[in-house]
Amino acid sequence: MHLIDPKGHSRRAFLQRSGSLALAGSAMPFALSLSAMSEAAAQTATDYKALVCVFLFGGNDYANTLVTYDDASYDKYSTIRGGGAGRTAGGVALAKAALDATKLDPILAGGRQYALHPSMTRMKGLFDAKSMAVQMNVGPLVVPLTRAQYNNSNKKVFPQPPKLFSHNDQQSTWQSSSPEGSTIGWGGNVGDLVLNQNGNSLFTCISVAGNAVFLSGDNTLQYQVSSGGAVRINSISPASGANLYGSSTVKAAMQALSQQTRSHRLENEYNKVTTRAVKAEETVTSAIGAPYATGTFTAGNGLASQLAMVARLIRGRQTLGSKRQVFFVSMGGFDLHDNLINSQVGLMTRLSDALADFQAQMVAQGLANNVTAFTASDFGRTLAYNGDGSDHGWGSHHFVVGGAVKGGALYGTPPVVSINNDSKLEGWEGHVGQGRLIPTTSVDQYAGTLAKWFGVSDADLAGILPNLKNFGGNTNGIDWPKDVGFMAAA
Repeated sequence: MHLIDPKGHSRRAFLQRSGSLALAGSAMPFALSLSAMSEAAAQTATDYKALVCVFLFGGNDYANTLVTYDDASYDKYSTIRGGGAGRTAGGVALAKAALDATKLDPILAGGRQYALHPSMTRMKGLFDAKSMAVQMNVGPLVVPLTRAQYNNSNKKVFPQPPKLFSHNDQQSTWQSSSPEGSTIGWGGNVGDLVLNQNGNSLFTCISVAGNAVFLSGDNTLQYQVSSGGAVRINSISPASGANLYGSSTVKAAMQALSQQTRSHRLENEYNKVTTRAVKAEETVTSAIGAPYATGTFTAGNGLASQLAMVARLIRGRQTLGSKRQVFFVSMGGFDLHDNLINSQVGLMTRLSDALADFQAQMVAQGLANNVTAFTASDFGRTLAYNGDGSDHGWGSHHFVVGGAVKGGALYGTPPVVSINNDSKLEGWEGHVGQGRLIPTTSVDQYAGTLAKWFGVSDADLAGILPNLKNFGGNTNGIDWPKDVGFMAAA
């Protein structure tokens, strides 16, 4: 297997992968490319596990998502973000009193305490029930860095992730350890390792949010569905119920032409893929069953609708022949250079409701300990505000939800609350200007902790997460363990 490490991508692997994709064709790419896969061996796992990546496109504002709450830190936050007198709202600072209902109980070293955004009351409930943990200040890193090392001109000794602060590149780096143009994601490589545990390899990695490099492996291709179900090739799908050009005869002819055995090799392969795509749609439609009753998932919430489909796919896992699955869902709107205060209310409400709905359904299915959802985003944002919003940053805070999560706790290092460049004030050189956090937990550590719970061995982690080898022990006064500790033992 040629894993995510770019050095492992040989010309042979490229040609093999290109050939598989070419056979998928281009006339009906959405459905057909999902089926250009060989079937895996018989199942070996006896239980079920799933990872669900919830990607927040645009770069979520970290400082108003997990808000520093203790008086000393809050006062710094409020001053930087334009808060009013008496700890009232102002600029892009939230009023301290508004945080009382979502205050998190743990008091960290130095008296640091946090609260969730006031709209995240249901996620506060998950945290209190120990079904959610917070990993503080996560972001892409090649090696541990201080600000002085970041500013050092010797990038061979102190390498940085490429193209920092760029939306597309950092979305790709979070998902694949490489900037835009990457074709292999760590979720897909995790899928590569468990293909032989699924009766039908096609349903190992599933996206409900369109194409995502996160789910693309060397042998795994992502299967895409919508929040309404499997995607059909309407012109030939028996389930579509519609004729082609108003004629059942024309539809029958198209079905025969696109699926019959051909003497020409490429034509025959194309038709084989088409046949598999049609059968896959029928399998998924059978597996997901009826939608959930009204009220099970919050109405009018796009993320909740995507997670409802994930829950239906998990519910139908036996029909799909799945023991190990990786899912991808997403929501956008987080690039808040302006209107941060007003826009984030809706965003945080939808995120909170959707994750709480999903966790409740996993509990109802008896799979709370078997399914773990986690957030990711392009980057955090600046602590400094620009008048009505915040600008592109680096490190950010993220959430992990599930019964196997060692919840009710905050992991990692609390970031400095500062936008100045005097490291003596804080002791840790934690930002690169305007409060853009230098991560104190790498994406590789975050992903490695999740993958290890999923069942990936230490030896395989090294290939999936190429920078993980650079972490371990204490560097720059901070612990950088390969497993950051928020998951129970596999």
